[in-house]
Amino acid sequence: MEITGAELFIKALKVEQVDTLFAYPGGQAIDLFNALYGEDDIDVILPRHEQGLVHAADGYARSTGKVGVCLVTSGPGATNLVTGIATANYDSVPLVCFTGQVPTGLIGNDAFQEVDIVGITRSISKYAVTVRKREDLAGTIKKAFYIARTGKPGVVVVDLPKDIQRAYGSGAYPEKAEIRGYKPNGSVHAGQIKKAIDLLQQAKKPVFLIGGGVAISHAGREMRKLAEITGVPVVTTIMGKGAIPTTHDLYVGNIGIHGSYAANTAISKCDVLFSIGTRFNDRITGKTEQFATDAAIIHVDIDAASISRNIAVTVPIVADAKMAISKLLEIAKPLDIEAWVEQIGEWKMQYPVRMKKEGMTPEKIIQSINRIFDNAIITTDVGQNQLWATQFLELHERKRMLTSGGLGTMGYGFPAAIGAKIGNPDRDVVVISGDGGMQMNIQEMATAVVYELPIMICILNNGYLGNVRQWQEMFFDRRYSSTCMRYRKSCAVNCNKPTQCCPEYTPDFVKLAESYGAKGIRVTDEKEIMRALETAKGNRKVPTIIEFIIDREENVMPIVPPGNALHDMILEWEGN
Repeated sequence: MEITGAELFIKALKVEQVDTLFAYPGGQAIDLFNALYGEDDIDVILPRHEQGLVHAADGYARSTGKVGVCLVTSGPGATNLVTGIATANYDSVPLVCFTGQVPTGLIGNDAFQEVDIVGITRSISKYAVTVRKREDLAGTIKKAFYIARTGKPGVVVVDLPKDIQRAYGSGAYPEKAEIRGYKPNGSVHAGQIKKAIDLLQQAKKPVFLIGGGVAISHAGREMRKLAEITGVPVVTTIMGKGAIPTTHDLYVGNIGIHGSYAANTAISKCDVLFSIGTRFNDRITGKTEQFATDAAIIHVDIDAASISRNIAVTVPIVADAKMAISKLLEIAKPLDIEAWVEQIGEWKMQYPVRMKKEGMTPEKIIQSINRIFDNAIITTDVGQNQLWATQFLELHERKRMLTSGGLGTMGYGFPAAIGAKIGNPDRDVVVISGDGGMQMNIQEMATAVVYELPIMICILNNGYLGNVRQWQEMFFDRRYSSTCMRYRKSCAVNCNKPTQCCPEYTPDFVKLAESYGAKGIRVTDEKEIMRALETAKGNRKVPTIIEFIIDREENVMPIVPPGNALHDMILEWEGN
């Protein structure tokens, strides 16, 4: 029996075991929504904006290991996905995004709500395609899910014209995807693994540098075992944090512009740098000409194009992180590097990452989160809040952090938490956000309320776009241009010092939460931190916003100034 393209779409989702669909309706997708009506096997989540929708699908995918699935209409519905598509693709998150499209006969005629979403997203997705024939629909959807989840995971965009949705055709759905030219690497070169181990065994000052690829391949346990067998210290990127427990004796800290002194110095002075699952982007390398200059570099990455693109390597290994680590475990041996490990330990003790100020600091807030939440998913927004979170959060197998690393997308944290909570209803989900990023997708509070998601949102409110303000303070002579969130038209345009006379903050987050039907708490004293968090944890029906009023000119330290090498860190600032 023949069925419509829309009916085949539903069948395909079921075969691909999609149980949650983040979707927003519109004219060119209405047939797909009609086919979804009454379906019990697929939960359709209706966010309040398509950008919130795609970030929620991203958070769902990262936290569950499943493919996140989106459905929107054409035109603005599709273009509102663009930032979220780039965000997910940069961080290798498997998403399949379906977009409605005008009928094939109108494509190219500037029809109402017509955009070339395939052309727009081709450079920021793993694959993008418009289905132009009904007989290609089933195969295209099958390929989309296969491409999204295999190899280096990423985003696939499938554009569905309205006439394809309505057209009748076969209801058959293929068991396998056949794609010429796409052959994900499923093996590890044994010779390269042996070279890597031989090089590591000769090292006197080795370091493991672990990136997000270890988390993506779910290789945390294997990575911890490899570190413990060899005794090699572990440094992580922001995306790799949690690959081994942050309380582990071999964990050194984060590398990069706001990395710890011990981590950055260890990378700068090591003789063998064993990197797994990182792209060596500029946020972690600093000045590339002075990055790990005395080290032989081993680089494991599933993407061959990432190897030696930014940093020349000695031993390249193209492989999935978990597969490579498993092979390394077969031949790894303990190293005699006690003096090196002791030296790193001394750097950690001498130059710890900490905030010395009295009163309520981000460090104290995040340490309280550490004490209260053990089995949790913690999402962050982007900016100072993200950096403090990556400095002070304790992570392990039961506590994960989701954050936008590659694109650095403000507005990510809250909707990603919604997706994470939907995918993990029995786990606590906590958001760490700044006041600026929180407002970028605040409309999703309605989504969290109507779906009864008891998410805890911790807003670190300093009344500034804090990360940019810090750079303006340190490198632009305190010229606070367009970063004050308390600004009014009547304020002096050249204001560069907050005072008690500053206007009230807009909005009032407590009243805003209450207007949505959520709970709002404002904390102004460090003695109130634990009680506020415990109250939020005990609230099991609706989300809770906790607005922490922090120092307006609090800085993230240490910092590597732009254009400098990792070892050229500013450890303290007179403003701190």
